[in-house]
Amino acid sequence: MRLVQFRRHGDGEGIRVGVERGEGLGVVDLKAFDPSMPSTMRELLGLGDEGLECAQRALASSQHVLERSEIHLLSPVLAPEKVVCVGMNYRDHCLEQNAPIPKEPIIFSKFPSAITGPYDDITLPTESQEVDWEVELAFVIGRRGKHIKEEDALSYVAGFTVANDVSARDWQMKRNGKQWLLGKTFDSFCPLGPALVTTDAVNDPHSLGIRCLVNGDTVQSSNTDQMIFKTAALVSWVSKFVTLIPGDVFLTGTPPGVGVFKKPPVFLKKGDVVECQIDQIGSIINKVV
Repeated sequence: MRLVQFRRHGDGEGIRVGVERGEGLGVVDLKAFDPSMPSTMRELLGLGDEGLECAQRALASSQHVLERSEIHLLSPVLAPEKVVCVGMNYRDHCLEQNAPIPKEPIIFSKFPSAITGPYDDITLPTESQEVDWEVELAFVIGRRGKHIKEEDALSYVAGFTVANDVSARDWQMKRNGKQWLLGKTFDSFCPLGPALVTTDAVNDPHSLGIRCLVNGDTVQSSNTDQMIFKTAALVSWVSKFVTLIPGDVFLTGTPPGVGVFKKPPVFLKKGDVVECQIDQIGSIINKVV
């Protein structure tokens, strides 16, 4: 299934959960189908199998379908407790930097306030002159767990989505003691979407084409088979340190082609349009303002 969060045009702040009938097609309003269902993805995931089974029934019913022109698509997850990010997690990206292959996952984070929708704007902060793109495969936790065994880890994943780990390289690499957090977490620096694609609808998340285009030109093109630490390993590793709960978002790293390593470096400017694509998952398109 392709689960989405949306707001109907003219509906103010009302957030709803829906099921896409297909990528880019109409959306079944889950709460209209079953008023007992929650209005947010986090709450839906918290219901476990009950919520997903209701979503499947709603999709099969073909009732309460909203056309895409009637809705504004939001990030599939809003206000997660955690946004967990992984650095240096593509072999070809390490080669791009002449950097050694990490022996354990390099973990950092973004604040949840960085999250924005799949077609919303990326805002250039006045504090940075070096804002860069990073297409990433993201996944969302579907049930609570701690000290999760790697062989069990995929059962804790609800699904996958597309992310752009927008990064202010001056703050990441030169300032604030070269700690990554501030450079990664400006408002709008985590576009997500367009849908949360459940695990059963993705053949192999570690064999997907992954691309980033800036103004229509391909700047990143690789495959998720280049990931060093794959989904199950990341879930298991992070759960050693923190309890994972439904709605937690993981960004799994980026392939080569980021702007900072181009010669000369290239950074985003106002008016640029960034499109991040992953096979079977979809694409997000964000204008830089």
